[in-house]
Amino acid sequence: MLETGLKWPATPAAAFELLLEGNRRFISGDRQHPHQDADRRTALAPAQRPFAVLFGCSDSRLAAEIIFDRGLGDLFVVRTAGHVVGPEVLGSIEYAVAVLDTPLIAVLGHDSCGAIAATLAAIEHDVTPAGFMRDVVERVMLSVLPVREQAATDPDIAVEEHVKYTVDMLAHRSAVIAERLADGRCGVVGLSYRLAEGSVRRVGGFGV
Repeated sequence: MLETGLKWPATPAAAFELLLEGNRRFISGDRQHPHQDADRRTALAPAQRPFAVLFGCSDSRLAAEIIFDRGLGDLFVVRTAGHVVGPEVLGSIEYAVAVLDTPLIAVLGHDSCGAIAATLAAIEHDVTPAGFMRDVVERVMLSVLPVREQAATDPDIAVEEHVKYTVDMLAHRSAVIAERLADGRCGVVGLSYRLAEGSVRRVGGFGV
């Protein structure tokens, strides 16, 4: 096993608690900035073994290692606008789970999400953005349409619904992830992040 200075979590629940511990430090301002020195960099050079996959929105305010107070080698980070899922995303997450043996996948959405706002606007005005932004909106729309009326007055409803939708997709679309979930080697959890407070809240999941 790679010696990284981090006590390797034995279960998905233990990995999730490590994430939450780091977020609590971030909220309180008592950050440790772990695993960010030259020794850690050298130790990781031969191999990596992150304890969690962090699949989140590309929003610049969602820097995973900062809001969870982690460092080099701790998180396997995959980010797309609106955390939309495509083959490259699934392949990247499957690599972390199957090859790196990562025990937790966390899906991170957030309030004031531009992708969610663009999708709600497209539904209201029946106009989608130009270029490849349209593809992002169309993928988000699959989760937002069922709650469009409630989300018109409370966009956070759409944010949480989209996180839950993404969690379900990862758990059921990927045979690799589904197998790991079934035997308890991996968990998938959905998180909603509050930009002003810096806090995360669980909004769904499997095996955690």
